[in-house]
Amino acid sequence: MHAKTSRTGLRFFAHAPDAPTCALALESVAHHLMKLELANAARDAGAHAELEARGPDGIWRADVLATDPTGTWKTALEAQLAPITDADITARTEKMRGEGVASIWFSDRSRPSWLGIVPSVRLERPEGAQHLAVGEGLVKFTGGGWGAVSVSLTQFLTWVFARRIVTHAPRTPLAYPQRPFATVWTAPQYVTAESAHLEEHERRQRLHSARAAELQRKREKKREEIRAKNAVSRASALAEATDAEQAARTRPPGSRWQAARLFRLGIDQALAKLADEHGITATVGFSTGDPRYAGGVPLVDEHGVPAAVFNPDPGRVRGEAFLLLAGLLLIFPSQADQRRFENATNIKKKHRPIDGYRTEYVETTGPAPAHPWGGRACTCAVPRLVAQIQNAEYPAEPSDQMGPATSLFRARCRACGGRYDKPWRRTGSTPINQTPRSGPS
Repeated sequence: MHAKTSRTGLRFFAHAPDAPTCALALESVAHHLMKLELANAARDAGAHAELEARGPDGIWRADVLATDPTGTWKTALEAQLAPITDADITARTEKMRGEGVASIWFSDRSRPSWLGIVPSVRLERPEGAQHLAVGEGLVKFTGGGWGAVSVSLTQFLTWVFARRIVTHAPRTPLAYPQRPFATVWTAPQYVTAESAHLEEHERRQRLHSARAAELQRKREKKREEIRAKNAVSRASALAEATDAEQAARTRPPGSRWQAARLFRLGIDQALAKLADEHGITATVGFSTGDPRYAGGVPLVDEHGVPAAVFNPDPGRVRGEAFLLLAGLLLIFPSQADQRRFENATNIKKKHRPIDGYRTEYVETTGPAPAHPWGGRACTCAVPRLVAQIQNAEYPAEPSDQMGPATSLFRARCRACGGRYDKPWRRTGSTPINQTPRSGPS
């Protein structure tokens, strides 16, 4: 390069025309200008700056080599505007570090991919400013995370040369809108602040975990106490149900037992399920219709002990029925009936065991019987009743007392569509809308 003066009096440097091997001849104007700003900023920060400094045997070359006037340290300031891979920039950094030379990489591009892979910052020129400033890569710890700091390039290098800022791998989130960095520049006191924050966070986490464990231990102890009490009450309820079954066996089978055995779709599948999956040989209990089964059918073993209840009504689970059903297996004629029962009992927390009900279902050969559970109750002055029995609707009417079908099936009012919870009785054996068979002529 040599100094020249233009025809208008402007002084400038021109490249020698016969020096094609000069490194500067291969650089872009932007790259050369950034190197000049790096060199000027390094000098303003109190360091000696040399452009295109080479290492021994030429194994490395620094765009700007900043050195301490006393010769105690050397730092390469690299202007990297062209794309470069993470592997290449790391290898060049390690090569200089092996020669005792630290390096800092600079770029004024919007999103250099290697930023933070090696000691680096992104530079920008604030509006109206003459000199470059640090836009990304310099941070401070505030509260629970890192925030960006913007200072002039000269101030940044002054802190670097004086060891007032160092590289650091953050362990808490960076409040950057662009992306997180693996390595940042920050002051040692902020590194200490981050460590103190993490230690306090871990202490609080340990304290929280200890308190949660203690609460869980107390809850589990309370649950075990409740389970112990429930075991006693359930055993008592089962013993009473067994006594009721034994008493019922001393009498001929009632109409309720016959109705359950003949009309309850899925009974045979439930008995087969008990035998195949649970190893229990069971039959329909003679105590069918007892309110303790909540409208379901008791399935008892060969000793007359209730082993399961088929298709109980969640609306009738209360008192003795709750104590008994909470400890027995409940089998439903379809998965929809099983879910309907579970949903209904989940709403009524009072009638839900601490560990939930044991429920299963069977696949019936036909559609499961419809149960008008839930919904509103009939309030008609003159209800028009129908009873749903084995997927057919039979005529019914209000009654003074509960009949056999009343304890097993449910009635609804055709006028309002509501369920009928009061006593009723069936008034005909022919399903509605089905023409009865005529006798021989």
